Amino acid sequence: MTSLRITAINAFVPARDLEQSRRFYLDLGFTQTWGESGGCGLQLDGRSMILQRFHVKEHAENFMMQLMVEDVDAWWEKIQALNLKEKYQLTMVKAPAMQPWGLRILYISDPSGVLWHVAEVPGKQA
Repeated sequence: MTSLRITAINAFVPARDLEQSRRFYLDLGFTQTWGESGGCGLQLDGRSMILQRFHVKEHAENFMMQLMVEDVDAWWEKIQALNLKEKYQLTMVKAPAMQPWGLRILYISDPSGVLWHVAEVPGKQA
């Protein structure tokens, strides 16, 4: 019988400037698993994505990713300590806050305008 087991699912994240976006994600804690002129594979705590040399402003600024974490405050401290907003001239860096749908989320855009929702796993923090 043929196996239908899934081994990965990856988003292709757009990058206006591949090298700048790659540096941003490496600063954030991702590791690069492969790379070439058209893109690179990035991994964080066993989760991966593909950063691609592709940019359509309207697409990038409407592209969102979610990162579920155990402690959103620790991520906020890390983002602040790295001075990412100033270093990469980010359009969005917003402190964690409880959202109406029940998740504490901090918002951060990458250098291409991709919006990340860094959300705390419900019930993990008091």
